[in-house]
Amino acid sequence: MEDRPLADLFPPATRERWLGLVDGVLKGGDFEKRLVSKTADGIRIEPLYEPAAPVAQPVRAPGPWRVSQRVDHPDGATASALALADLEGGADALVLVFAGAPAARGHGLAPTDAADLDAALGNVMLPLIATRLDAGARGIEAADLIRDVVKARGETLKGLDLDLGLDPIGQLAATGSLAENYGSRIARSLADFDAEGFTGRACLADGRPYHEAGASEAAELAATLATAIAYLRALEAHGHDLGRSRDAIAVLLTADADEFLTIAKFRAMRRLWARVEAACGLDPKPLRLHAETAWRMMSRRDPFVNILRTSMAACSAGLGGADSVTALPYTAALGLADAFARRVARNSQIVLIEESNLARVADPAAGAGSFETLTEKLSETAWAAFQEIEREGGIVASLQAGAIQGRIAGTRATRTRNIATRREALTGASEFPYLAEKPVTVLDIPAVAAPQAGAFATGPALTCEPLPSQRLAEPYEALRDASDATLARTGGRPTVFLANLGPVAAFNARSTFAANAFAAGGIEGVNQDGFTESAALAEAFRASGARIACLCSSDAIYATHAVEAAKALKAAGVTTLYLAGKPGDLEEALSAAGVDAYLHAGGDVLALLTGALAHATAA
Repeated sequence: MEDRPLADLFPPATRERWLGLVDGVLKGGDFEKRLVSKTADGIRIEPLYEPAAPVAQPVRAPGPWRVSQRVDHPDGATASALALADLEGGADALVLVFAGAPAARGHGLAPTDAADLDAALGNVMLPLIATRLDAGARGIEAADLIRDVVKARGETLKGLDLDLGLDPIGQLAATGSLAENYGSRIARSLADFDAEGFTGRACLADGRPYHEAGASEAAELAATLATAIAYLRALEAHGHDLGRSRDAIAVLLTADADEFLTIAKFRAMRRLWARVEAACGLDPKPLRLHAETAWRMMSRRDPFVNILRTSMAACSAGLGGADSVTALPYTAALGLADAFARRVARNSQIVLIEESNLARVADPAAGAGSFETLTEKLSETAWAAFQEIEREGGIVASLQAGAIQGRIAGTRATRTRNIATRREALTGASEFPYLAEKPVTVLDIPAVAAPQAGAFATGPALTCEPLPSQRLAEPYEALRDASDATLARTGGRPTVFLANLGPVAAFNARSTFAANAFAAGGIEGVNQDGFTESAALAEAFRASGARIACLCSSDAIYATHAVEAAKALKAAGVTTLYLAGKPGDLEEALSAAGVDAYLHAGGDVLALLTGALAHATAA
């Protein structure tokens, strides 16, 4: 064999060569439609990126991110035991969640004095860990309690890694009400703490209210940045120098299961803050950047999938540069987590840090074309959105005018449509539902609606339309709840007869598709057989006990057998008849034969399932 240069045998990979191969696979298909997607902000996600030169990127302080666990049990002794188990099990940060805070979700610590809080922190050595308070309207009261606990223990605030978590603007966004003098109150609280040697962060610019309402990545970044700047201005206006004001602010962003956008979002936040520091004439310092996995993505159905979601989100936040990451327990949407769910939440992060060594590189996304491009585009989009908020008078004025709520509502409406059509898939809820799932355990402590009392909710008030807090899976969960009610009442779930036509090779794909789609609404598909005779098909339907049916087969068999099969099923008593697929040229004939609706990719599956469940359970 003739010797040839390796470059001839293995020509270098180029974009042009790759595009040529893609054209061969697409066979004339639309490149944009098949391989390019867009984020909720309209940012293009390309299938391939060129290598990028690393951009100077603000990063987390050296070392791994902190594994943070929520302390939210209302009983002090139990809260202490759970917190100690978390710390002994590898966590090195705690979030003290107080009853009444939006993030408490009906639970939370409820101390009446410092002794109660001290009991909830029994044997927890605060100087050895990082601590963040999450108290909503009671933020100042909670801060005073932790200060009293520190004093009672004979310790000092100096050197504590402590975030007071004061977020009155987040309180306004989440609840619609805020004390008008919030700025003077946070400034006075910071002054009181600083007088005793405090060097931590007083204010928290929290992105959770916006994310839970359906905000895009750029909208969350913009609102959070605008909140941080509002606190910066308020602290400076009430006597704190600009440098200390900057150091007194931390940021919390949500992390969801989209690893590309989550990494880019956290990187973008550090860039945006550095831009603010430069505009203020301040030498840059590492921003204290917290992460919490997204409430929006949590599901009550097939909750074990939440472990995958939160693990991916925690990983992405850590790689994106978060200083601390709080992973919600996988049962969080069902109630107060028990010790096992808490252990899973922290261990998923410990594996990422200690076994996978993902925290050893300061900025692993640096130089990657996809992440550098997404970070830059997201930064630009978020900065433009932030400037729009500033033109509206700042974050508080924008909330009061309903401008932010309106923009988020538009994004939420689009996402709602995508959820309904399953363009945005929810594993375990809208896709691959498991009707035989086993129940998981949560603590037997019912959620209660705690009053929003506290310094940030008393006195003359600023008001706005509150942002809703929603989980994406809720519409499908409502259907499943209705199915469970039928099961409890009758001993069986609503069913749909799968009217499979022809051999397995012809009906299997659409029959499987239909069974999974109906299961997302709590409707169990019955029948695995295929039929070639309409009489046998009708008899099988009558024997099934179902009220509704769905024709499943190939387009070729539909063309020759669907009309006859539809007539036979209707004559056999089918109240509502569906067909898996699009009708095409047969629509008029199928409708005349009794087909009521069509189940296909891209259709409004949620609306179809809502109607199907009603028909399947009608008396």
